[in-house]
Amino acid sequence: MMSSVSVGHPQQPLLCAINYPIVVSSRCFKSKHFDRQLWKCNANISSQTGPYPFRDWIRRRTVVCHVSRRKPTTTVDTDTGSDSIRRVVQFLLWTAEAVYILWLFILPYAPGDPVWAISSETVDSLVGLSVNFFFILPLMNSVGIRVIDAPVLHPMSEGLFNFVIGWTFMFAPLLFTDRKRDRYKGSLDILWGFQMFLTNTFLIPYMAIRLNDADADYIPRKPSQLASVMTNGAPVVGLIGGAVCLISALWALYGRMDGDFGSITDRWEYLVGYLGSERLAYAFIWDICLYIIFQPWLIGDNLQNIQKNKVGLLNYLRFVPVVGLIAYLLSLDNDQEL
Repeated sequence: MMSSVSVGHPQQPLLCAINYPIVVSSRCFKSKHFDRQLWKCNANISSQTGPYPFRDWIRRRTVVCHVSRRKPTTTVDTDTGSDSIRRVVQFLLWTAEAVYILWLFILPYAPGDPVWAISSETVDSLVGLSVNFFFILPLMNSVGIRVIDAPVLHPMSEGLFNFVIGWTFMFAPLLFTDRKRDRYKGSLDILWGFQMFLTNTFLIPYMAIRLNDADADYIPRKPSQLASVMTNGAPVVGLIGGAVCLISALWALYGRMDGDFGSITDRWEYLVGYLGSERLAYAFIWDICLYIIFQPWLIGDNLQNIQKNKVGLLNYLRFVPVVGLIAYLLSLDNDQEL
């Protein structure tokens, strides 16, 4: 009779009930757990059992074959699921870009004037804020250096403007060290340059494009001079940007105390009114909210760029606005290829 293999409870080993002639499945025989000593007819079997001791012995026994059952062949295609999520995120980003441009630049429903109906007061305010970039002129004037007199603007508007610009400034090394930057075929120098003036108008599309499939035939570009300077000097960029953000907050609360800008309560009331009447200020709130999303996203995708002993800390700090980006720039590992 041929041997038969009976299957017991799913949690128990397979039982190979073997009769004469001896036939064992190759799967059972090849199992590394199979006790090969059962095949040796020696001192364990008495010679008194007959002319075929092994045959008589094996016929009375059941061989336990420790062979694991075949696992189900049905698998979940995780790549398909990930690709679907990626496409949904890209769609949401492009939608956000459309809403950002329409709502903040074109439609007249948001606070302040749209681009096509911008007032001369808004233009003057924007020019004055740009001249007071990073508080260079106001600070020079405050110590008696008056090459050019800085425009006198409300410290709350100056603080908000320079806070967003200081944060944007620190995004440069992050973009230039992004592992997915090659999926963006344009110039990162130009993109970051426009980001400094138009913020998320250009950063949102980059966040969508970097989710494209990698091009296997693409040859990495040589880093530009700006990219090399920003990457090698990332700690300096982080300290400058962090200092500007800190000064911006302090300036908004305590700057120009000799002027008629009131107490902290008065300044807060001005800020609320400023956000509700000026399109530029209103747009900065959008920028801050988007940066709060994009900062941990980009840092999380590039944790391999930082020093290994700081990965754990950065994995938490990346969610702290501004602080996480400063920590990333101070922790970049320039010994590896970025």
